[in-house]
Amino acid sequence: MGVLAQPPHTYPAIGRIIREDPRLDAILPPESKIEVLASGFEWAEGPVWSRQGKFLLFSDIPNNEILKWTHEKGIELFMKPSGFTGVAPWGREPGSNGLVLDSKGRLILMEHGDRRVSRMDTDGGKVTLADSYEGKRLNSPNDGVLKSNGDLYFTDPPYGLPKQAEDPRRELDFCGVFRWSEGKVTLLTRELSRPNGIAFSPDEKILYVANSDPQRAIWMAYPVQADGTLGKGRVFADVTSMVAETAPGLPDGMKVDAAGNLFATGPGGIHIFSPDGKRLGRIETGEATANAAWGDDGSTLYITADMYLCRVRTRTRGAGW
Repeated sequence: MGVLAQPPHTYPAIGRIIREDPRLDAILPPESKIEVLASGFEWAEGPVWSRQGKFLLFSDIPNNEILKWTHEKGIELFMKPSGFTGVAPWGREPGSNGLVLDSKGRLILMEHGDRRVSRMDTDGGKVTLADSYEGKRLNSPNDGVLKSNGDLYFTDPPYGLPKQAEDPRRELDFCGVFRWSEGKVTLLTRELSRPNGIAFSPDEKILYVANSDPQRAIWMAYPVQADGTLGKGRVFADVTSMVAETAPGLPDGMKVDAAGNLFATGPGGIHIFSPDGKRLGRIETGEATANAAWGDDGSTLYITADMYLCRVRTRTRGAGW
């Protein structure tokens, strides 16, 4: 019988934790480190933790696949193709991006190449939830978040199109934030040049949206109205100056903990903000960092950073855990 290769019980570390406010100590213990669980990906994105299966799924967009990680087996291929099912080549980023699991454990995918939001049903097949708005094809759905009532809020920049904003196949002349509810797609705002990561506050009264534009690298906070639409937004935080300092990365995916602190990927890694917008510190991976997800018992933050899958153990828990 051959030897089954197991991942190590200890993992190498990268980067550093930057502490800017004493309140960070209640979130990240002094011994916190950024552990590398796996590497060698083209561009890792969209992690999501399955509580039922106790595993992590994440996208490798250029390779058009979803990968699965467990402590016992490490990395396994979960799905290929993940976001483009055509036969002709499709740009640099054809695969799925953001991944979400609904209350029934069904996987929801933001698909670049097929330009849609899809759901993998229990029989293993996919159904299209949204691929157009007012008869025009979406650009390339990027990231999404579920509201407790089952509505999906998602962003639609042009990054998945082969020529991005200049692609001749583009049908919408804006990048929107949308809501999918009971089969209907509603435009919530079109004011952001590159809407990207998206997350709710724990009480779902605020929707945070990242804008991954190097000329306006910001996070917006929108009040959520009683009918699920958005009120007038405000700039929650602005890191445009950090982009000019050539720190790798832009505002991208994000998650919120149970106390309302925002863990937002941006220049240099993950910026941790208190609910009032004060930055408490950074998980500085040193890489362009794409997204994060709560996992295990809700206190482990899994991170996708360029070629790496990482994790940081925290003293907090994700919203909803």
